[in-house]
Amino acid sequence: MRNFLGLSLNLILVLTFSAAKSQSYFLFVGTYTNTGNLNGATTLDSTGSKGIYVYRFDAATGEATPISHTESVCNPSYLAIAPDGAHLYACTESRMLDKGSVSAFRFDRNSGQLQFINKVSSGGDNPAYVSVNHSGNWVVVANYTGGSLSVFPVRADGGLWTFIEDIQHFGHGINPARQEKAHVHSALFSPDSGQHYLYVQDLGLDKIMIEPFDETALAPVGHGGLPVAVRTTRPLLPVQDTAEQKPAMMLSTTPGSGPRHLVFHPNGKFAYLVEELGGSVDVYRFQPATGRLDSLQRIAAHPGDAKGPFRSADIHVSPDGRFLYTSNRAETTIAIFSIDPATGLLKAVGYVPTMGTEPRNFTLDPTGKWLLVANQDSNSIVVFRVNSKTGMIKPTGLTLSVPAPTCLIYLIKK
Repeated sequence: MRNFLGLSLNLILVLTFSAAKSQSYFLFVGTYTNTGNLNGATTLDSTGSKGIYVYRFDAATGEATPISHTESVCNPSYLAIAPDGAHLYACTESRMLDKGSVSAFRFDRNSGQLQFINKVSSGGDNPAYVSVNHSGNWVVVANYTGGSLSVFPVRADGGLWTFIEDIQHFGHGINPARQEKAHVHSALFSPDSGQHYLYVQDLGLDKIMIEPFDETALAPVGHGGLPVAVRTTRPLLPVQDTAEQKPAMMLSTTPGSGPRHLVFHPNGKFAYLVEELGGSVDVYRFQPATGRLDSLQRIAAHPGDAKGPFRSADIHVSPDGRFLYTSNRAETTIAIFSIDPATGLLKAVGYVPTMGTEPRNFTLDPTGKWLLVANQDSNSIVVFRVNSKTGMIKPTGLTLSVPAPTCLIYLIKK
């Protein structure tokens, strides 16, 4: 009996170890390789970054091991992985006028190496966000300084054709320093199975543009007015909107709030918007039949006595859908909220220092056990342990030294 119990215990330990060992992912880190004036400086100061860094992340321990990095990629500040896991797209934010671009890479899961495919113009200055649709056939880019949304067909080799649509936004907000013109900060596909809508957050206009997205069309957003035709191996000439064209729906946020990033709840029923200037989170109910977002709540992402500017940056929902997190760059904190599963409403749980400065981006690993914060100005990625019961986070003492980290994304190893 004693031998049987011993064997059983050993078997349990082996299985537990094997399960923990299998929980490893690729972690991609986007960075700023140089700094400059967003108004068009030509003198750039190196941060020492090589570009995009690839790590193996161990979900059992929270440790990350470096694998590879790119060379000669300018400011890959935001990243997106294609659904096939074999291609990666990066906003290459030049910080110079008329030099914004987006780069495509091939990723080898066996070696952990990124291979450059091509680079094309982003259609506007300083692209800040890139997304790939569920089929992997389309890439969209938010041009922050240029104030436009660009749509790119994906080539058979995973590279990018020239943009097929470049949709310019017009207008301004109430903050003359930050909202003097349109500033498109992010673009996100809807969570419905067909991804029939595209949500475009414009910090400068205090608006979310809700665009229908037809992935079978030559111009999926439709602003180009292109005729319906059989798609060839080369797309038609790109179309740039030079006059104002209204989206199907336009959702106004609180004046001066500066909408930055939007995320959807894992159940697909709710959406959450972080306001960069207002320092709050807006809660919406998603209507899949129409794409409409119905406002439910606006809640501060900082303590009640905090004073602006807040410069709130990133937002994520835990994989189990129970908690929501935002980063505040001015206060260098992560705000934690609990989510009511029935209503989607938020309740503040706490605020935790990020152990660094300028927490521009952060991510939760697929298990939900770890939260990693990219502290851009302190050149560090800090690993926090997540309390599964309360949602609170605690520093583990683990830190990655990376020059000017700006984006963190995972890819499950296969």
